[in-house]
Amino acid sequence: MALFFGAFLSGLEGTICAAPNQQYLPPGLKDPGVDEHLDQELPLDLNFLNDRGEVIRLGDLFVDDKPVIVSMNYSNCPMLCVLQLNGLVNSLREIDLVAGRDFRIVSVSFEPEEKVEPLRKTKEKYLLSYGKEAEADGWSFLSGTPAAVETLADKLGIRYVYLPKRKEFSHPAVFCICMPEGKISRYHYGIEFPPQTIRLSLVEASQGKIGTAFDKFILLCFHYDAAEGSYIPTAIMIMKLGGVATIIGIGLIIWVSHRLGKRRQKFAEELAAPLPESSLI
Repeated sequence: MALFFGAFLSGLEGTICAAPNQQYLPPGLKDPGVDEHLDQELPLDLNFLNDRGEVIRLGDLFVDDKPVIVSMNYSNCPMLCVLQLNGLVNSLREIDLVAGRDFRIVSVSFEPEEKVEPLRKTKEKYLLSYGKEAEADGWSFLSGTPAAVETLADKLGIRYVYLPKRKEFSHPAVFCICMPEGKISRYHYGIEFPPQTIRLSLVEASQGKIGTAFDKFILLCFHYDAAEGSYIPTAIMIMKLGGVATIIGIGLIIWVSHRLGKRRQKFAEELAAPLPESSLI
């Protein structure tokens, strides 16, 4: 896992196998990565065990028109999962959207049939770190059968490898933001996430159902650049807005000039008018 983490931090943007000599890498470093499946629908009919010991459908967590952050981690991960989830929590603390109220988080364990107790303790740890008054169902930790875990990972495009000697999973640091109907909207990589980028991704995934009018305006002028991992200005939209602003500005100048012209004309007419006879006495 330490080797994988070092490779990840070397700037591979979500995959671990971008080195030119990757054919010489061991499978634990070469195989894990991400194949983005944007706009693909997740298998919402899959069954998982939640942190309360209940068997639920994945689709039960996609309700109320709320976007869902989906991550794949596991409780015994010695390094990367902890750093990734800490980074996510740090980012979510900085925005005014609240887990449970505005969006949900679903973390599915790489470890098949992970027991309820580790799931529950992991949930308690991160909800405490989150600090906000998130609803109990705002963040769910799930485990499933090998088939369910592999199916979900495949649909997310997440490739991971189990290392038997280490009893660890080698996996990328990535989470997805999904639309309320279960389609993948955005991928975010790494262990640090700009709060404004996460906020805009959630607003975008909600299809405008959460966030402010300003958020929606920003999304008109910016688009998500996967290479940059952030929202950048859209040149065409900025030019359109500039054109509209120019037209409005010219219109205001014409309107003000017209008003001033009418006032000057009225003032000139008043000066040219003869004085009333009573004023000449």
